[in-house]
Amino acid sequence: MSQPNAIRVLVVDDHPVVRQGLVTMLEEALDILVVEQAENGREALTIFRQQQPDVTLMDLRMPQMDGVAAITAICAEFPAARIIVLTTYDGDEEIYQGLRSGAKGYLLKDAEPQELLSAIRAVYKGQKHIPPHVGAKLLERMTSPELSDRELEVLQLITTGKSTQAVSKALHITERTVNFHINHILSKLGVEDRTQAVIVALRRGIVSL
Repeated sequence: MSQPNAIRVLVVDDHPVVRQGLVTMLEEALDILVVEQAENGREALTIFRQQQPDVTLMDLRMPQMDGVAAITAICAEFPAARIIVLTTYDGDEEIYQGLRSGAKGYLLKDAEPQELLSAIRAVYKGQKHIPPHVGAKLLERMTSPELSDRELEVLQLITTGKSTQAVSKALHITERTVNFHINHILSKLGVEDRTQAVIVALRRGIVSL
């Protein structure tokens, strides 16, 4: 039974089993009360407006509205919102985007229950919770050259297996311009060919399949 002044938590995840597992685990703590659950970012935004929870646990990859978009939208309306990203993804781009959008903490789903509880309590008190390995990847991202919007578009298309000609048609640019962007992408990612670029971009969370 939670205490009357328990930390009110919103759990956001598109997998019912994961969501229910989190709720069950959190409710064993006397100082935490799960006030609501959401299965996508859009639902999370609606529920946040109604409940204004103390802390929100937010998955990143969800249908309709992903975690980064939801965090951005919530923090735009509620600047004091305390949100922790809880995800299976530890690519430096995902970490960067999650924290840049306004999250106060970042945890992987394989974290120990006690670490999750500690993160909730710390963020509730106004602190940040970023584990050392997450901080190291964030630093790596912040010191890496940033890809332009066009370069990201080209890279995403290459990731789906499109040829230079197909990319050219899809983006309505010349093949020469496509190759120009590809050369920049290879240079910024520190790789020698397209295959390596795709592998690095997927590992870092810059693109997804």
